[in-house]
Amino acid sequence: MSAGLSGFALSRWMTIAFVASRGRKRGRVRPGATLALVLPVLVVIGSGFWLVLPLYGGDAADGDPSIAAAPAAIETPPSAGDTEAKPSIAPAEQPSARLTVASPATGLRISAQSWRRAGLGSNAQVTFILRNDNDYAVKDVEIACAFARRDGSHLTDRRRMIPQTLSMKSRKRFARLHVGFVNIHADRIKCQVVAASRV
Repeated sequence: MSAGLSGFALSRWMTIAFVASRGRKRGRVRPGATLALVLPVLVVIGSGFWLVLPLYGGDAADGDPSIAAAPAAIETPPSAGDTEAKPSIAPAEQPSARLTVASPATGLRISAQSWRRAGLGSNAQVTFILRNDNDYAVKDVEIACAFARRDGSHLTDRRRMIPQTLSMKSRKRFARLHVGFVNIHADRIKCQVVAASRV
């Protein structure tokens, strides 16, 4: 770049520009004078592109780090010295060490349920029998009640926590348990146990 734009070349361009400007003032402009003004601008723009374009070339990806293969995806073949080949098990197929423990709520069920309105017809009071078939006592039983219209279309859901303890292999009757506010069009109810804690 410095060799191409030496002092001699710059002085020559300045002389041509000066002559072109004098020619404009006198009203006679030569076609070469206009080219002399535009050419340096084109040279500067072209050299800028020449410096910038190699940064976006295809060889810029050579410096990118290669993606390392996951250790689980690489399977090494058994060597000849091995007496027995061990089957390769992917991490997702390995048997889990955790044992699945049944929730206390699975051993609880509601029977003989009915409901009535209270509080000017806006509150729902449920009467039911709660049975504990588990081999241990439970507490903090949470029930969920779904209300529906007469035609069976769903209206609303209500949940209620019962902060009492129910001993093992027993049952307990709850009368007029308030479960929340309901729609005036509610006609049917279906309650079930959703959660409980083991004592």
